[in-house]
Amino acid sequence: MIRQDNDLAFMLKYENVAWYENGAVKILDRRVYPTEIKFVTCHSYIEVAEAIADMVTQSAGPYTAAGMGMALAAYECRNMKWEDILSYLEKASCILSHARPTTVERMKKVTEGCLNAVKNFADSGRAFDEIIFERTLESLNRRYFTMSIVAKNLVNLFPDNASIMTQCFGETIVGTMLREAKQRGKDIKLFVPETRPYFQGARLTASVARQQGFDTTVITDNMPAFVMKNNKIDLFTSAADVICMDGHVVNKIGTYQIALCAKYHGVPYFVTGIPDEKNSDISSVTIEYRDPRLVLEARGIKNTLDGVCGYYPSFDITPPHLVSGVVTDKGVYVPYNLKRYFETEVKEYY
Repeated sequence: MIRQDNDLAFMLKYENVAWYENGAVKILDRRVYPTEIKFVTCHSYIEVAEAIADMVTQSAGPYTAAGMGMALAAYECRNMKWEDILSYLEKASCILSHARPTTVERMKKVTEGCLNAVKNFADSGRAFDEIIFERTLESLNRRYFTMSIVAKNLVNLFPDNASIMTQCFGETIVGTMLREAKQRGKDIKLFVPETRPYFQGARLTASVARQQGFDTTVITDNMPAFVMKNNKIDLFTSAADVICMDGHVVNKIGTYQIALCAKYHGVPYFVTGIPDEKNSDISSVTIEYRDPRLVLEARGIKNTLDGVCGYYPSFDITPPHLVSGVVTDKGVYVPYNLKRYFETEVKEYY
């Protein structure tokens, strides 16, 4: 396997996303990075599911963590009878894939794929945790490879001297986009909204961009309109947690309002990723609501008086008329004809 994480930032290296070894899963704690480089070690698949739910890992990280969690589940049940092993892994698949409600369909592809790998190699004589680990690592590598192609198609849309606004932390596409821009000699400047309440933009996107050598400016979440008007933003881009077949984009809360600003100021908005065929329309998506107390604080410091209420939808929905294009590994699609993506062979990387 030729690893696809070359020249990417620290937190995008495979071992620093989620890694199974010796009966444990190690996950970089993105809740505190880069202030602190800390790993959460999980000794059961239940602990992996809890880490995913608790936002230890975010963006695409949970997909890798779920696969590594399935490897850990296989280790936990290694001494059971075959029927009990299947039952144990089926339960693990369900719990891991449902750790966060908005991305269940994508997560099921990961965990059910791991389960099928065990069924397919049941008579190989190999340890099931090893089979699942290798499958997860290969899937991770395929995702990086696929997103590198997406990155090429996205960077094709960048001027040579571009100011780009991002949202939240798109993980693989952020790193591969910047790697591609550097290889082409494009002078890219990033404006990164902080993305409260977890500050993924300020802590994660900005860290990756800076480590990969790019001019990076963090702005607060209420600055995008001002910056678009006064700092000549050429393009707004984000990844997506779900790209529905009807063109609606589900992404970190705040994406919708930036898309509105972009439309008003004539800035194109390009979302990156693969359309979700199982999410036929926006009604198929469950928006996750998280602990409202997190809105009342900033990195653990309370900002409000007792009795003040918080409200925390984790994602919002951007309608297709605000999306200039969906950038995929097969090219750029308008959000109204995403079925075209599936007219040719689709190579799964989950």
